[in-house]
Amino acid sequence: MTVQPTDSILIIDFGSQVTQLIARRIREAGVYSEIVPFNAAAEAFERMQPKGVIFSGGPSSVMWEDAPSAPQIAFDSGVPLLGICYGQQTLHQQLGGKVVASDQKEFGRAYVEVKAPSALFDGLWQVGETHQVWMSHGDRVETLAPGFDVVATSEGAPFAIATNEDAKRFTVMFHPEVVHTPDGGKLLANFARHICGCAGDWTMASFRDAKIAEIREQVGSGRVICGLSGGVDSAVAAVLIHEAIGEQLTCVFVDHGLMRLGEAEQVVSLFRGSYNIPLVHVDASADFLGGLEGVTDPEAKRKFIGAEFINVFEAEAKKIGGADFLAQGTLYPDVIESVSFTGGPSVTIKSHHNVGGLPERMNMKLVEPLRELFKDEVRELGRELGLPEAFVDRHPFPGPGLAIRIPGEVTKERCDILRKADAIYLEEIRNAGLYDAIWQAFAVLLPVRTVGVMGDYRTYDSVCALRAVTSVDGMTADTYPFAPEFLSRVATRIVNEVAGINRVVYDYTSKPPGTIEWE
Repeated sequence: MTVQPTDSILIIDFGSQVTQLIARRIREAGVYSEIVPFNAAAEAFERMQPKGVIFSGGPSSVMWEDAPSAPQIAFDSGVPLLGICYGQQTLHQQLGGKVVASDQKEFGRAYVEVKAPSALFDGLWQVGETHQVWMSHGDRVETLAPGFDVVATSEGAPFAIATNEDAKRFTVMFHPEVVHTPDGGKLLANFARHICGCAGDWTMASFRDAKIAEIREQVGSGRVICGLSGGVDSAVAAVLIHEAIGEQLTCVFVDHGLMRLGEAEQVVSLFRGSYNIPLVHVDASADFLGGLEGVTDPEAKRKFIGAEFINVFEAEAKKIGGADFLAQGTLYPDVIESVSFTGGPSVTIKSHHNVGGLPERMNMKLVEPLRELFKDEVRELGRELGLPEAFVDRHPFPGPGLAIRIPGEVTKERCDILRKADAIYLEEIRNAGLYDAIWQAFAVLLPVRTVGVMGDYRTYDSVCALRAVTSVDGMTADTYPFAPEFLSRVATRIVNEVAGINRVVYDYTSKPPGTIEWE
């Protein structure tokens, strides 16, 4: 059972890599939104009863025989519709228009000229003005569906914006959800607030109240154990669940031997000092490191760690007299990267230990109250719950820990080397006053050895890579632009102070194409 907000926008996902940004823009307008794949959209519409529907972009062509399409209920319902890129094309095709392969493709920055007024850009754009947008299309609408008129054009898209104002159906060839369309967020807010009539009063306070009611209904009188990592996600989940069910919750902190330097002691001390929630501290490092011996495949690492976590949780559940539910701090990006949010067309990027790694034999049911939230929204919820800044502003740390920051085989020796290098890196970041400006920073120990020279001696040791990114929600990320002097200082300290490393490199890869973590 999910508690639905009174006002909501349904986003039908046709496989675009930036569909998540549509949800973010709608939520920023104070309206709850949810993404579902096209093949589950009819059911979601019945459940949500949204005030409006947005069709996302996607990699398909509507001219393909098996092209994805929108469910008929979206058209029959009479609610306002907004089609974006592929969404525009399938909307017109399904309503009697025609789409063709464009002889003038548009990828990147483009400019639309406003030809007629529209409720979509009322108060934003005026007739005769030209505005920057972001295009990414190979096909285009050639014949509009009946009832539609052109209200804006671009050089490569004569129907850049086409609308049926009376039916409240709006279609755009560009992507308003990306930052490269400067007014895109305002256009989406116009659709949600003014065209669909959503009040824009969805807040973290309302989400908190709805989730507490949902947790109580799901759990009833059952007992819950929560896997606590010390990161913001699991801490927020634990406090939220404790507000809902009180003493029915027991937190379990598992030290798998893959934590950063001094982290286990810090997490236990910080949590016990801040909350009166039962906390069990389990040292399972021998079992985790033993099971990882000889394992080099990243997916195999994640799945083993996920399964071993469940082994520990089930054992601890028996000790407290049994538990019916396992609570986790799973977030929306975790789910999206592991598998499409509700089983849709997106490809799996990597299995997250708390999503794709769960074994089928698990004897407990999952409680995942943060599953629909992005990372920045979780931080906002944490502040709403009164969590200390030490939890709320902490850099993300993956559940599999250092195992996915050591490509190749994971051993205690390699973990110890990485722990020292990572501690130096983070210490220098804090000393420079940069910690809060960075989304996530960490060191990676590569399975590569290089020749070096220290004093008059030849060395043949490992390479350490440094990673630091800026981001809002973890779905996209940019490299943090350290000054060369900072990187030189960190590299010098690591090589001088950490036995086993003789070379340091910096990772300049954004996401995409890379992921934030290396595995």
